[in-house]
Amino acid sequence: MSENNPPLIQTENLTMRFGGVVANDNINFSLREMELRCLIGPNGAGKSTFFKSLTGQQIPTSGSIAFRGQPIAGKLPHEIARMGIGIKTQVPNVFNGLSVREHFWLAARRKSMPKELIHTVDEILELTRLGDYAESIVGTLSHGQRQWVEIGTVLAAKPELILLDEPAAGMTDEETFRTADIIRDINRTRAIVVVEHDMEFIRQIAKTVTVFHQGRVLMEDTVDAVLADQRVRDIYLGKKVAA
Repeated sequence: MSENNPPLIQTENLTMRFGGVVANDNINFSLREMELRCLIGPNGAGKSTFFKSLTGQQIPTSGSIAFRGQPIAGKLPHEIARMGIGIKTQVPNVFNGLSVREHFWLAARRKSMPKELIHTVDEILELTRLGDYAESIVGTLSHGQRQWVEIGTVLAAKPELILLDEPAAGMTDEETFRTADIIRDINRTRAIVVVEHDMEFIRQIAKTVTVFHQGRVLMEDTVDAVLADQRVRDIYLGKKVAA
């Protein structure tokens, strides 16, 4: 898609204050259709507050948010979800007593016609690499697999933009690699914004990275440029990532 086309989502001077604390300070952010963007920054940089504003969990103090040109700041979370924005939070929120297939079927039936349900569920099972576990009870799965179940649940609502909050947190190396694979596959048909701390994981999936610091956007550039920037290394990366 041409970069000249209107952004899928855009914020202008987005600001969120909690008393005397400014959690987001004039955030200008835009994402194109089918783009995959990573957000990084130290704890308290404003990333989670930003996600909550995009999904209607919090109403910004000032500024604007537009999704496909329509203002969404102030809309309720379910209204924003219906418009096409889905979110996977950091802590899995799943039904432990259901099988993986049942979990996806229940999530998909709200958006899919009855005759489409089987195909939709099979597609999600394939995307999430959970086909071999379709009949497994969710509560018996590993941490990484449960994260994939939640990603699949978000997919079932057929969003056009998916927000993922630390999708690789707590995963094994193999699960992290598979999660990167899953995200790249999903990105073939949907835009994605990922908040993540694992720099090696970000290297696997991102082309462009936005760095948050003290509630503001510090910089936005390619992965290599961001990881090489001394300011970023000083405030966040430290010695964990080689130049």
